[in-house]
Amino acid sequence: EMLGVLVPQLTELTKSDCIWQRICWRLVERVPDRWMEAVVLGFVQRAPGADVLSRLLGNLVVKNKKAQFVVTQKMLLLQYGHTTAVLQNLLGYLSLDSLRRPLLLTVLQELLETWGSSSAVKHSPPEQQLYISKAILICLSHVKEPEVQSCRQELLTSMMEGVKCHLDSSLPQLRRLGMVVAESISSRINTEGPVLRFEYEEDDETRELKSLLVQTPPLCVVPSLADDDRSEKADAAQQLVPESNKKSQTALPVMEDEESDAELDSDDDLVPYDMSEDKELKMKAPVYIRGCIEVLTGSEDVDKWEATVKALESLVRRNPAATREVSVELAKILLHLEEKTCIEGFVELRQRAQVAVLTTDPIPVSKYLISQFYSLNYSLRQRMDILDVLVLAAQELSCPKFHGKTKDSGAPKPHIQLLPGSDSSKDWRRIVDERIKSKTRRFDMGRCHMELPSGPNKFNSVAGHFFFPLIQHFDRPLTTFDLLGEDHLVLGRLVHTLAVLMYLAVNTVAVTAMGKALLEFVWTLRFHTDSYVRQGLLSCVSSLLLSVPAQLLLTDMTEELLETQSWLGDVVEKDPDGDCRRLALQNLLLMENLKKKLEAVPS
Repeated sequence: EMLGVLVPQLTELTKSDCIWQRICWRLVERVPDRWMEAVVLGFVQRAPGADVLSRLLGNLVVKNKKAQFVVTQKMLLLQYGHTTAVLQNLLGYLSLDSLRRPLLLTVLQELLETWGSSSAVKHSPPEQQLYISKAILICLSHVKEPEVQSCRQELLTSMMEGVKCHLDSSLPQLRRLGMVVAESISSRINTEGPVLRFEYEEDDETRELKSLLVQTPPLCVVPSLADDDRSEKADAAQQLVPESNKKSQTALPVMEDEESDAELDSDDDLVPYDMSEDKELKMKAPVYIRGCIEVLTGSEDVDKWEATVKALESLVRRNPAATREVSVELAKILLHLEEKTCIEGFVELRQRAQVAVLTTDPIPVSKYLISQFYSLNYSLRQRMDILDVLVLAAQELSCPKFHGKTKDSGAPKPHIQLLPGSDSSKDWRRIVDERIKSKTRRFDMGRCHMELPSGPNKFNSVAGHFFFPLIQHFDRPLTTFDLLGEDHLVLGRLVHTLAVLMYLAVNTVAVTAMGKALLEFVWTLRFHTDSYVRQGLLSCVSSLLLSVPAQLLLTDMTEELLETQSWLGDVVEKDPDGDCRRLALQNLLLMENLKKKLEAVPS
C-alpha cells in the first residue's frame, strides 16, 4: 500500500532532479535488513522500467549485501512466479551502470549453471525452467560483445551441458526450451561463424522467448531532443522525397525498353497442346496378400509399391484367413518397411496396416512384436511404434467397429422429402418442433432408445498376451537399450502403454492378475527421476482402480493399496511436477469413492 503511493511520486520527482535522486538512494539504503527484501521487491514490481528503477535504487545492490542477495539470487534462482516485465526491470537495472555490470555477468553464469544442471532439469517444474530460460535470454540481450568474448569458453561449456540435459528430457516443452536457449547463446558466441540450428515447431512461447533477445527501447521521452530538431529532421525527410521521385522517373524509360524486349522473346504465339481428355494412369494394387508381400520385399516398380502400401490395410481386413497364414511374416515386413517414395501419410498407412494385421491374428503377432521390442538392433522410434500399434489394436479389439456394411445400412431411412425450390416449406419441421416444445410440459425426457452396434469383446481372450510379456523384461538392460538408464523416454511410453492396456482390460478374466502385476511394477519405479515416467505410473494406478472390481481390490491387494495411498499422499505434497500432483490427488479421490461405495453396500 505504501509503495503504491510512494513509487509513482518518487518516479516523477527524480526524473529531472538529481537532489531527489540522492534523497531516494539514501532512503532505500537506510532500510533495515529484515525489511530489505520486501522493499526491493516492491520497487522492482512497481517501477515502470529499468531506467526508472536505476534512478530510484541507485547502486543499492553494490552497497547492501542483503539487497544484492535478493536481486541476484532469490528473485532469479529461488523464485519463479514473477512476470517477464519484472525480470526485464531487474536485469535491465543491473546493466545500466558500470559498477553493476559485473553482477550481470555473474548472474548470467549462475543462471547458465542452473540451466545446465541435469539434477535441476529433472527435479524442478517446467515453469521454473521457463523462468530461468527467460532470464538467460534477457541477460544475453544486455551483455555487450567484449563481455561475451571475455567469458566465451564458459558460455560454450554451459551451453553444451545444458542442451544435452534438455534434449534428454521426456517433456517436449523442456526439449524445445533447450533448443531455443542454445540457439540464442550460439548466435551471441559465434557472431561471424556458423551457429546452432534446431528443427522445432514454433508456438507463442517460443516466439516470446526469441523476442526477449531484442531490447525494447524505453518508453519515456528523451528530453534532449528538442522540437526544432524534430522539425529539421522532418524537413530533411521531405527534401529527400522529390529526389527519389526523380530517380524513379528516370528509371521508367529503361524499364519500358526491357519490357518491349521481353515481349519479343515471349512464347505467347505457341499453341498449347490440348490435354483436357488426358487421364492419369493408376497402377493396380495386388489382390492377394502374398502378392503384397512380394511387392513390398522385392519389387523395383515404385508405382506398384506405392499402390500396395495404400491398399494393404483394406486387403488384410477383407481376407482374414489368408492373412493368418502369413501374419507374422507380414508384421515383420511392415515393422522394417521404409519409405521408398514420398507418399503422403506413409507413417499412418503403415501403422494402420500393422494394426489390421495384429487385430486379425492377435496372439502370434503380439508375441512377435513384443519380442522385437526387447531385441537388439532396433531404433527407439521403432520400439515406440510397436507400443503405438499395441495400444491401437487393443482399443480396436475391446471396442470393435464394423468395417463392413451393417445389415440396416442398405435400408432407406424414413424421411420427409421436400420439393426443391419450395422456400416456404424449407424449415417447417424445425418451426413445428419448436412450437411443440414451447407448449409441452415434460417431467422427464427419458433416455433415447437407439440401438447401439454391439459385438463380442475380442480383447478379453488376448489381454494377457498383450500385457504380461510386455511387463516382464523392463529391468533387463541390453547393449543398445536400457529402459532403467538413458532410454527413459521409451520407459515413459511403455508405462503409459501398460496403463492403457490395463484400462481396456475392464471386465476381462485376467484383470485381477494384471492389476497385481501392474501394482508391483508401479511400486518398483515410484521414485523415478523423470516426471514423464512418474505421470505414467500414476496413470497406471488410475487404470487399476477403474478396471479391477472394488471387492477384489480390497480382498487381494489390501496391503499394497495402503502403501500406494501413503505414496500418493507424499506425491501430492512433495512432487515438483504439477501434473503428477494433480494425478495423485485424482487417485486419492478415486480410492475414497471406492471406499464409500463398499461401505454403502450391506454385508
